[in-house]
Formats: sequence, C-alpha cells, structure tokens
Amino acid sequence: MGKFDTPTQVVEQVAQLGQRIRIARIRRGWSVADLASKAGINRNTLTALELGRPGTAVGVCFTVLWALGLEQTLNSIADPDSDLHGKSLEAARRPMRASKPRKTAEDYDF
Repeated sequence: MGKFDTPTQVVEQVAQLGQRIRIARIRRGWSVADLASKAGINRNTLTALELGRPGTAVGVCFTVLWALGLEQTLNSIADPDSDLHGKSLEAARRPMRASKPRKTAEDYDF
C-alpha cells in the first residue's frame, strides 16, 4: 500500500455512505441540484460524495447529512462510550492498586 492509498475497507465504507445519502435524497424526491443547493455545495461535489469518492471533505458530508435532516445520526460516530478497545487500553494503564493515603497536618493531634 502506497503513502496515499486508502485502505480497501475505508473505500467500501465511503461508497456505502454515498449510496445511503443518494437513497435519502431520492426518497425525498430531490434532484442532485436540489440537495446541492440546500447544502450550499456544488452539484459535482455532491455527485462525488454519492459516488463514494474518498477525497470528498468530511465537512461536506456532515453538511449534506444536515440538509437531509440526518445530522442526529452523526452522534454515534466515534462515540467514546462505544470505544471498547480504547476503554480497555485506558483501563490497562490505570494503577493496579490505590496508593496509601498521605498524612496531613490534621492527622496529628498533639
């Protein structure tokens, strides 16, 4: 894999997202020009997104989802509560036992 090659799994997921956006647009009865106008983007940019071109900016994707009324679906993307691998790595770095409590000036009663 070269320096700028996109992993196959990512290419497939981007294509799938583009298909989902296209389906949402068609279900609403909107043309490419309609959705592009609502999102404030160029029709060619929307077409690239729907075709799953990996170089399409993430901001464009989020804006199109907003224009479709699907912005709430973004809440689950990279949700820290769903990051089981990250949580296990974090837990592994925690100390295995608590340290002894340190005495303060109030602990001495003389």
